[in-house]
Amino acid sequence: MDIVYIRELEVKTIIGIYDWEREQKQVISINLEMGADIRSAAETDSIENALDYKAVAKRLIDFVEGSDFFLVETLAERISEIVLQEFGVTWVKLQLGKPGAVTGSKDVGVIIERGNYS
Repeated sequence: MDIVYIRELEVKTIIGIYDWEREQKQVISINLEMGADIRSAAETDSIENALDYKAVAKRLIDFVEGSDFFLVETLAERISEIVLQEFGVTWVKLQLGKPGAVTGSKDVGVIIERGNYS
């Protein structure tokens, strides 16, 4: 299994359970690893045969900017569903963080792995 990745994609969104979090957008950070077979892309040197990480990033930015969730867990699940269903990857590992959400901590969040293991 090959891995295509996106690191430290920062997007502003409404996320959180507190009243002030519901009123102003916060930065979330996305680290994403996607399982894909890159051999065809390498053989043809063509983007049509590749997992287009720019298209993935744009789709996730559009989704996250328009989202409004209470929990990072919910946002992480929705992001992984989009990647699995819309981009044909077989496996995804996602780290979703809320930088500065806990005083004294650089980042907090969740790491999930999901896949189509058939």
